[in-house]
Amino acid sequence: MNRRIWLCADDYGISPGVNRAIRDLIERGRLNATSVMVIGHAIGRGEANALTTAVKPNPRCALGLHVTLSAPFRPLTMHFEPIEGGLFLPHPKLLRWGMIGRLDVELIHTEVTVQLAAFADLFGRPPDFVDGHQHVQLFPRVREAFLMAVKEAAPNAWIRQCGRGGAWVQRLNSPKAVVLDLLSAQFRHRAARAGLAFNPAFAGAYDFMKEPDFGALMSQFLEGLPEGGVVMCHPGIVDDVLVNLDPFTVQREREYAFLGSEQFLSQLAANAVTLG
Repeated sequence: MNRRIWLCADDYGISPGVNRAIRDLIERGRLNATSVMVIGHAIGRGEANALTTAVKPNPRCALGLHVTLSAPFRPLTMHFEPIEGGLFLPHPKLLRWGMIGRLDVELIHTEVTVQLAAFADLFGRPPDFVDGHQHVQLFPRVREAFLMAVKEAAPNAWIRQCGRGGAWVQRLNSPKAVVLDLLSAQFRHRAARAGLAFNPAFAGAYDFMKEPDFGALMSQFLEGLPEGGVVMCHPGIVDDVLVNLDPFTVQREREYAFLGSEQFLSQLAANAVTLG
């Protein structure tokens, strides 16, 4: 039998070109989830309505909140700390501060709660799932605040953990995946204790600076991924807004092209995977 997985496009709301690419792939049945940055530079009532329209033919396509707590974005809450130049900290510094206990759980809880409320205002309902931009939901101190806010505002949503499960060989091929797996172990433990559902396995992390063959990577991501596993992706069309916000640019167009290709459909079939 086919395994049903979640193929989730992150960063809806970061730029108009990314939004267009994600909507196109959803309409063509090439994605079945996307997570929305409610503090992105291209989100508002019009972009939210366009996404809702794109999802309508496939009611099983999930819409989630992409909690954003790192630069170059600004907090929604007025008294959020720490910030640098009015922006969140860069994510490596945010991780360091979390590991040494310098982050205020209450301030982060308030910010995540406000972002959850902003999603509900845009879409008229809570998110189907909640994850984090640059995996911030896994960071020490952030995870406590994140889990508390989701439990209170969206208790029926599932949350993204970023561990690969038992596929040690695949994890060890990527230093980034090893770090995510280590962070996810504590996150899963706390999520289970809070009674929150989470995905059994995760794939999609890679070094985009090396501009690898995304089709070959996708084949690795799908191999052995269990039912309900999540593959993260970042399709998009490069525009000036994106270039000014994120170093992940041209590779987004490569992902977009592959996910729209016949090769991708053949790959799903060869791995007995469905997005239906």
